[in-house]
Amino acid sequence: MSTLTTKKYSTSFSLGISFLKKDLQKPIYAVYGFVRFADEIVDSFHNFDKADLLADFKKQTYEAIEKGISLNPILNSFQWAVNKYNIPLNLIETFLASMEMDLESETASFDQSKYEQYILGSAEVVGLMCLKIFVRGDETAYQKLKDSAMKLGSAFQKINFLRDLKADYQDLGRTYFPGINMEDFSSEVKKEIEEDIAKDFHEGYQGIIQLPKDARFGVYMAYIYYYKLFTKIKSTSAETILNERIRIPNNKKYSLFVFSYLRHNFNMI
Repeated sequence: MSTLTTKKYSTSFSLGISFLKKDLQKPIYAVYGFVRFADEIVDSFHNFDKADLLADFKKQTYEAIEKGISLNPILNSFQWAVNKYNIPLNLIETFLASMEMDLESETASFDQSKYEQYILGSAEVVGLMCLKIFVRGDETAYQKLKDSAMKLGSAFQKINFLRDLKADYQDLGRTYFPGINMEDFSSEVKKEIEEDIAKDFHEGYQGIIQLPKDARFGVYMAYIYYYKLFTKIKSTSAETILNERIRIPNNKKYSLFVFSYLRHNFNMI
């Protein structure tokens, strides 16, 4: 079910995962399925009590991890990955706390502190969950690559924020970037955000090249896709960003993946 969920919601991540070594694919799908499920609770189900649904999901998550089983297939896959790769519970708690932030009415006006807290929970700790799997629980390797994994997750999330600026603001009433007046989203403000993302990308890449080879290519594929999306966003005006969602067409995605494959095979990353 986690694999189907990932393939339904993200062709890009699914393609990246498919290039990981076989034994890494299942646990990464498990993490993404869990994250996606929680995200859907807070972004969908508008006619239901989302806070109650999320609280119940959280309760079921910890029960599944403790018991080593769940009748919810998404949670059953996730608890297996958590227990097999010793994913720390504090990473899960931090992630779920960020989902709770999406339910707060004041989310539309994040300050710098809440912005950083949200990035940590919604992206950086997800990168750390995946890193635990990529290094197969090796604590020394995990600590060495931890900062880079967090920066890469941060870069991906900030790009998502820019890409989804219109939908988040108009449909969900959210503005994640702190101190920004959406009625006056200028090219100068956009450039400041992009400079911050570029720094995260640089630091994240340093970790990618140090990953175990059987994990490196799949992560590099995700990096290449997001970097292409980033360059497209940078070349798009602030006004356009506010009015449409920037995408990479599927045919372009596939050509990027072929390019990445060649670079990887010739040890050019």
